[in-house]
Amino acid sequence: MAEGNVKYKRVVLKLSGEAMAGDKGFGINPETIKEMVAEIKEVHALGVEVAIVVGGGNIWRGTIGEEMGMERAQADYMGMLATVMNALALQDVLESNEVASRVQTAVDMRQIAEPYIRRKAIRHLEKGRVVIFAGGTGNPYFTTDTTAALRAAEIEADVILMAKNNVDGVYDADPRENKDAAKFDRLTHLDVIAKGLKVMDSTASSLSMDNDIPLVVFNLNEPGNIKRVVLGEDIGTTVEAGE
Repeated sequence: MAEGNVKYKRVVLKLSGEAMAGDKGFGINPETIKEMVAEIKEVHALGVEVAIVVGGGNIWRGTIGEEMGMERAQADYMGMLATVMNALALQDVLESNEVASRVQTAVDMRQIAEPYIRRKAIRHLEKGRVVIFAGGTGNPYFTTDTTAALRAAEIEADVILMAKNNVDGVYDADPRENKDAAKFDRLTHLDVIAKGLKVMDSTASSLSMDNDIPLVVFNLNEPGNIKRVVLGEDIGTTVEAGE
């Protein structure tokens, strides 16, 4: 059970593939993943049930498939495999740091990971294991953002933690390109969709809105931020259902 001072007791942490690459921009950066796991371990030690959805953009991006003239479905399946590689790397570092974890994949590959089974995932969480969801939804044409929203709904998570690289919330323009971009402290899911804000794709936003799942967007690169969000500190941007 989570300690009484935490705001969220069961979370889905959404990590982009790019977050695994760190400053390298491609592949898996050992130092980056170790720092990431240290933060996850700190939150896990509070008794918080942690599920993770990981992307694959550090290994494969759909734009590469487009340049090759590849079918969209084929490119998406390759992206799913990339997420499995990231999940296995994350699991290994978690286990090395004495954090019990399980990888569940939406694409069946029993030799290396469990198939995704909702009730089993919840049981793992209840037993204090970190569960890493890989393989996206198992279907092409859906992003790992949608996977995060879907899994959060299925396991009845309290929140989706959307960890961003060097971006500390949601802005009305890209703050890396526009120094006058204004940051939002609070938004509704409907605001995100109506304003076309690039927080997550529209399918994921709709799914989160329909299931009343709050979303906190914050800077992953600021040490301790995951713990701060879980403890209820007002950082980043909070996206809620609204009225």
